[in-house]
Amino acid sequence: MKIAIIHDYLVCFGGAEKTFKTLTEIFPQAKVFTLFYDKEIKNEFFPNKEIKTSFLQKFPFKKKYKWLLPFLPIAVESLDFRDFDLVISSCFSFSKGIITRVNTKHICYCYSPTRYLWDQNLFKSILHFFRIWDRHASERVDEFIAISKTVQKRIKKYYKKESIVIYPPVEIPRYKFNYSDKEFFLIVSRLKKYKRIDLAVEAFNKLGLDLKIIGSGPEFKKLKKKAKKNIEFLGSQPDNIVKEYYAKCSGFIFPSEDDFGIAPVEAMSYGKPVLAFRKGGALETIIEGKTGEFFDFQNTAVLADGIRRIREKKYDPKFIMNHAKKFNRERFEREIKKVIEKNI
Repeated sequence: MKIAIIHDYLVCFGGAEKTFKTLTEIFPQAKVFTLFYDKEIKNEFFPNKEIKTSFLQKFPFKKKYKWLLPFLPIAVESLDFRDFDLVISSCFSFSKGIITRVNTKHICYCYSPTRYLWDQNLFKSILHFFRIWDRHASERVDEFIAISKTVQKRIKKYYKKESIVIYPPVEIPRYKFNYSDKEFFLIVSRLKKYKRIDLAVEAFNKLGLDLKIIGSGPEFKKLKKKAKKNIEFLGSQPDNIVKEYYAKCSGFIFPSEDDFGIAPVEAMSYGKPVLAFRKGGALETIIEGKTGEFFDFQNTAVLADGIRRIREKKYDPKFIMNHAKKFNRERFEREIKKVIEKNI
């Protein structure tokens, strides 16, 4: 059986890209596609993998990928999948719109219906065309897999399609790390506006507690300028360094609404409690009072109160670690292969 795997584009390496990489490892003989990639990302995370691209790879401003929006539907439909029996689209945007032969099975692992099309009201006349295309593109999928129940509801609402839920894979630590007595909280995130890292900065400015933030993005300079000396920005870090910070932190802060949220589960895999906004995928991964706490409004004072609560409570690290194991890679691989077998 000839298999192809396609991801929308590779210009950063977050949770969706980690999952895509796992899919390419589960099916090492599969041909790999993406619309375009950043060479640094490709060389670091897929050094030995041949990745086929669309004509957009020749465009000079791929890091400003939002400018490529008008070309994405055309680019997706230009890719040739005639030789494949099965195509898996790893999709948060347009890759679900690939065109395949009648006898080719198309399974879409969906991170979310395209958020900037369905969640925004700006530029209505422009987005309307892309919403129509996106809705029709969803009909080209034989089976949807949602990354969470939250996304499952969104697929049903916007695409009118049923789906099953398979949670993304989370790497579980296989050896012990050195732990620290120094209290500090941790955030691992892309520094984008919707991630609401500004709330955490304001809350920790107020409390004076130590916070370390790993990640980069367009909000980096703005957030760093706002932060007091108790908040340290570490920028992007390699996996081995991130793991050390997971192991040494007192707890993890997750102030955004995410469709799943791999970072909080990674923190729990080290036995660390998570304080999260009570929305989205966090409701499916965190057990209140056992593996962490929630705060109900994206407000500085409410978040600060959550930090106070999580500091006062004692948690069982072993219980937290065992809970995180439910989201491991082996479980993901087993469930994905079960869906594949059903469709061939």
